[in-house]
Amino acid sequence: MNLTIENSDAPEVRTLAERVFNQLQDAIVRGELAPGAKITEPGLSKVYGISRGPLREAMRRLETHRLIERVPHVGARVVKLSMQELIELFDVREALESMAARLAARHMTAEEIAGLRKVLAVHEGQADLKSGEAYYQREGDLDFHYRIVLGSHNRMLTTILCDDLYYLVRLYRTQFSASGTRPQRAFVEHHRIVDAIEAGDEELSELLMRRHISASRENVANRYAIVLQQEKSSTPSPQRIPS
Repeated sequence: MNLTIENSDAPEVRTLAERVFNQLQDAIVRGELAPGAKITEPGLSKVYGISRGPLREAMRRLETHRLIERVPHVGARVVKLSMQELIELFDVREALESMAARLAARHMTAEEIAGLRKVLAVHEGQADLKSGEAYYQREGDLDFHYRIVLGSHNRMLTTILCDDLYYLVRLYRTQFSASGTRPQRAFVEHHRIVDAIEAGDEELSELLMRRHISASRENVANRYAIVLQQEKSSTPSPQRIPS
């Protein structure tokens, strides 16, 4: 059914925009909408069967969360970071999330730490973690890193990591985080970080989180380099026009 609500302030539009935003950001994070893929309002309107009002609102949110970008003379497309931009993103993560881990060791309550343990128990039961494939971490409260940032009780860090950069980080962590035994090793590292936080050891919590994200950065960069090389190899060489 095609919905034709156009008043962007109407509750129905906000609800539709929220639904479409969630569907689109999920498709982007999972790679169903490939990095660099061009997206258009008519195309998305047809797929989701909604009018332009809520769709535009959803796309504005996607742009705010850095999942889509508008390119002059091209239009909107799914974000595609360069290798340098990807490294810079993980550099920011390493600095800020290690700080969040230090503050979490100082401020997290016993209830919050118990919540972290439950998250790890959920992840441990996922079949794709055991098989060595990339496992899809749920967003929000079920996301291990998200909870630690919230546990820092620092509003500035929460705004930067849980609002400004969260979806972009989640995209690259989901699509490029698994390689060989990396998911299992990352899971062990998560346990050690929680142990340090629970012990109130600020220095160790910070160090373990820094090492954890540094290892993730190296792994993601290696995998991304392989993808870029495959894309380069699959691109046909321009044919030479006979003179």
